Amino acid sequence: MAGVSSESLAKALTALEAKLPTASLQLAKELFGILGMVDSSAGLRRALTDPSRNGDEKSALVRQLVGGKVSADAADIASGLASLRWATARDIGDALETLAATVVISVAENKSAVSASGITGLEELENDLFSFNQAVASSHEVQRALSETQASAAAKSAFAEKLMPGASEEAKVLIRQAVTQPRGIKPTRLVERFAELAAKRQQRWIATVNVTRPLTQTQLARLQAGLNAMYGRELKINLNVDPELIGGIRVQVGDEVLDASVLTRLGELQRQLAG
Repeated sequence: MAGVSSESLAKALTALEAKLPTASLQLAKELFGILGMVDSSAGLRRALTDPSRNGDEKSALVRQLVGGKVSADAADIASGLASLRWATARDIGDALETLAATVVISVAENKSAVSASGITGLEELENDLFSFNQAVASSHEVQRALSETQASAAAKSAFAEKLMPGASEEAKVLIRQAVTQPRGIKPTRLVERFAELAAKRQQRWIATVNVTRPLTQTQLARLQAGLNAMYGRELKINLNVDPELIGGIRVQVGDEVLDASVLTRLGELQRQLAG
């Protein structure tokens, strides 16, 4: 996805963030259901990506189709997506798939408890998706069963769940979607895409810190406290020592880089380090 479609997806993901703190798996299931509706009708896809139609008209069309069938949040997300511009008819479906998967990933991310093994809900989801693909890759019989064109979606879903009986509910939703609605690619490839989205989201909460010399435990604690306060949650810090670094400290959290373009924020961190 590139060009205008990429820009539209970025806008849709930004708008989605406001709903994610309270999002549920039911919302994701509804969005996947709307995706199935869009994928089943070439005429609908053309109507939703027709450049001659204005955004309000396309948004109203979606609301008419899904009104009363899904939650208000699902209708808002889908209609908002329809109001944007898309380069190809497939792009809007790809975007809806990404939004639905992001909801699932966010639900895993929002889990407050850490498992007995000490991993977060997001890490558990990534592990489950990876384990599913390993299970499929290890057996030609499993691969054939999941690619059998005569098998019903329900049968494939039940079969996939037997492969991963201990998987998290979030992983089951994504795996079920991949095996029942792979949208022209191998289910395992779609699971990989979902895992990539989860990894990208987790990366938002990892701070890669480059410094000119090793930090003391006191300095590291101050840095941790400052970054946690800045982002409103506890970050994992990956510390790299780079003697050639200019400026003393460089911090990257997800796509955001704290460097000379944000001197105020960097200055605050450096004052905390100086103590």
